[in-house]
Amino acid sequence: MAVPDKARIDFSVIIPARMGSSRLPDKPLADLDGKPMVVRVAEQALLSGAGLVVVACDSVAILAACEQHGICAYLTREDHPSGTDRIAEVAAKLALPDDAIIVNVQGDEPLIDPALIAATAAKIGHGVEMATAAHPILSVQDAFNPNVVKVVLDKSGRAMYFSRATIPWNRDAFAAGKGSAGGMDVLPEHCPLLRHIGLYAYTHAFLRHYPTMALAPLEQIEALEQLRVLWHGYPIAVHVTSEVPLAGVDTPEDLQRVREYYRSIVSK
Repeated sequence: MAVPDKARIDFSVIIPARMGSSRLPDKPLADLDGKPMVVRVAEQALLSGAGLVVVACDSVAILAACEQHGICAYLTREDHPSGTDRIAEVAAKLALPDDAIIVNVQGDEPLIDPALIAATAAKIGHGVEMATAAHPILSVQDAFNPNVVKVVLDKSGRAMYFSRATIPWNRDAFAAGKGSAGGMDVLPEHCPLLRHIGLYAYTHAFLRHYPTMALAPLEQIEALEQLRVLWHGYPIAVHVTSEVPLAGVDTPEDLQRVREYYRSIVSK
């Protein structure tokens, strides 16, 4: 999908990358057709129209790999509790203005759509200092999978709630289908289930403020960090795309799938 002209706003992309993945050690440096994964992510981000793309890393090995491929990178502290804190450190080093728009693109998303990055950045403004993305859920399995995070929106396209539960719950339709994946073959009509995509945009001012907010009870119950923002009364705008994004890399099986994808491109 091409980046639309209307989405060409002024924004920066910061990519948090750390070496300590428990399921896939040294994940940012995993080879994808001759380049490290984190470099592939940065190359996708550069296609989004971002004015600046920077990797925020905790390792000199990642720093060296980025520099070797012409990607700007900054070394951060190793003890950050989250990627959000890591990118906040780099944003401060860059001395970005308070109203600068920063997009947090995860370092394990080498197939991310550049247009999705730009469209999410474009949601910032008009009193909204944080934005994310979602797409329609089409399968029963995803609808009832707690690892698939759902989001419900208000009439303005802002998040009302994020949950691992199946929301909104179509009472009558799900009751007829026994309310579980095993009792239904297809989702009922008029059931606007949306899957949250882990892509975030913020103003720099809000990014600085975010780590100072107290943990929210709902955040701890659902294990969803973005609920902290709603708990404290801040709106989150949501860009809804009709296209299902290609999955990122969390496991060795994911890495093999992405490598096969790159090989298929080369063979064409």
